[in-house]
Amino acid sequence: MSGGRSSNKHLGKLARQLLFSEALRHIRTSSPTSQEHPTSQSHAMADTSLGATMDSILQEISAVGHRLERMDSMMTYLTKDTKSMLLDIAGFQSRLTALEQRVTTMEMQAVLASDRDQELLYLHSKVIDLEDRSRRDNVRFVGFPENIEGADVQSFLRSTLPQITGLTFDPAPEFQRTHRLGAKSRDGANHPRPIIACFLRHTQAQQLLQKARMQGPFRMNDLQIRMTADFS
Repeated sequence: MSGGRSSNKHLGKLARQLLFSEALRHIRTSSPTSQEHPTSQSHAMADTSLGATMDSILQEISAVGHRLERMDSMMTYLTKDTKSMLLDIAGFQSRLTALEQRVTTMEMQAVLASDRDQELLYLHSKVIDLEDRSRRDNVRFVGFPENIEGADVQSFLRSTLPQITGLTFDPAPEFQRTHRLGAKSRDGANHPRPIIACFLRHTQAQQLLQKARMQGPFRMNDLQIRMTADFS
């Protein structure tokens, strides 16, 4: 602001010099002259004109000074406003930088999450494959009424399967484990639970499933018995 004030003072000085020069020119052109020595009356008129001109000059100089003061106050206000705007811009820039850093971090996390998703999908497919491999010797039997197997499911299947399928098993079917799937429901008569049987020999399980795919449901008296692979 010191530079602004010095420029304002310089402008005021130039304005006063211009006004004073204009006043002198006006006095020279307007005051009466003659070839003879001026009289006392002409001196009086010149003094009056000079006084009026000086008053006018002083008034104009005062008005210019007031305008310069207003300009100075306006420059001070603009300077403060500019500094405030610069501070706001600096704040916005810092916040924008922080947002850019957060966006960059989120993009990196998104890439890592995508990689993890791909890895999870791969592991999920591997688990399903391993589970299916562990179940490849299982056969699911649907349609046997509840409790028809009695206390020994394996003996029941060993004697029933050749009868309803017409297959000859040599040796007789053997199982690692057999069980009903799930908890027994109150409506077990109409919705019997499936029987899961894990064959000891893989070839016998495949022989039975191939026959079921070719023939469809087997008949046992008035019952329809379906046999399917036990996939996960």
